[in-house]
Amino acid sequence: MADQFENVRELLLVRIGEITLKGLNRGRFVARLISNMKRRINDLGEFSIVQSHSRIWIHALSGNPPMQEVARRLSSVFGIVSISPAIEFESDWGILVRVVEEYAADVLAGAGRRTFKFETKRVDKSFPLSSYEVSSELGAILLEKFPEQLSVLMHEPDLTFHVEIREKTYIYHETIPGHAGLPVGMSGRGMLLLSGGIDSPVAGYMMASRGMILEAIYFHTFPYTSQKALDKVEKLARILSRFAGRIAFHVVDFTDIQLELNDKVPEDMLTIVMRRVMMRVAEKLAIERNAKALITGESLGQVASQTAEALMTTDIVVDLPIFRPLIGMDKNDTVALARKIGTFETSILPYDDCCTVFVSKHPKTHPSLYDAERAEARIDVEAIVEMSCEKISTKLIDLTFEEGD
Repeated sequence: MADQFENVRELLLVRIGEITLKGLNRGRFVARLISNMKRRINDLGEFSIVQSHSRIWIHALSGNPPMQEVARRLSSVFGIVSISPAIEFESDWGILVRVVEEYAADVLAGAGRRTFKFETKRVDKSFPLSSYEVSSELGAILLEKFPEQLSVLMHEPDLTFHVEIREKTYIYHETIPGHAGLPVGMSGRGMLLLSGGIDSPVAGYMMASRGMILEAIYFHTFPYTSQKALDKVEKLARILSRFAGRIAFHVVDFTDIQLELNDKVPEDMLTIVMRRVMMRVAEKLAIERNAKALITGESLGQVASQTAEALMTTDIVVDLPIFRPLIGMDKNDTVALARKIGTFETSILPYDDCCTVFVSKHPKTHPSLYDAERAEARIDVEAIVEMSCEKISTKLIDLTFEEGD
């Protein structure tokens, strides 16, 4: 299309939502969002990214970058509500008519009969036709030009052609949904206790959507849990990086500690004590990494270690706040979100982590603090935590895009 008319060019119209409510801090949020956007597409070319009110306009500065790919990548950047590939041209009625005819021809190529309508927003009040007149005239022109392919339908048509008349005129028909939220980097850093299950990746996604930078810690018990289990969790971190950007992925060699816990801790308290040790290790690493909170995928009442008493008994061993975004969610809602963000199919791969391999057959569901402290009296907790922290390896999970990601 841009090649067929002089001074017509492709661009992306990006809509932002919650950021617009930020008052005096709005500029900081917008600047962070634009920075995150640039990092996401910097390998595709050079772009002009300009914010105006509740929108951001993206133009290619050189070459012919794949704008659909640009839109696809940006759709997973938190802070973006939706994206529309559009074309921009001079605000002139004659040019608008010719561009609309060619634009519609491209959209309808190879398609069967479609219903359609126009929606016009005339911001530039000096334009000679009103919004209603523009929509009516353009609709009539397309009906005459494509009588076998188009018919008008005002409620939920197959196609809605949007025309915006500003200093320039814009036309688009496609709206790609984004993930909304706040730009990553605006809400500090959180340490996600990441397992191979369904819940913790979703919890990480939800906290990243509130602007939190993610780091992840995983407790690995090789050979009781396999290399494939570790690969699975790393893949989950990689999927999360599509939304959260670069993630520091920390792996704790937890085998010796786990075996000691199995040997010395009463069986019905094993899960609780294991969780208390993990929380202590995660907090110690979080403080070193300047993280302000721990993040888990726990949901109230979902399993024995997630009763109110069990969670309280776990929480008390750390000082950092523990964010549990799934705490009141139905499991089906969590699964639906896992499917939406692309973690579900990886999470259900049959490679167990230590939280499923080393689990009590008959755990105490309503443990008291006294129960936990009595169980821990059999082990040297401080030494175990120190040993765990000495067995941490870290890998940076960089954002990468592959075909179909």
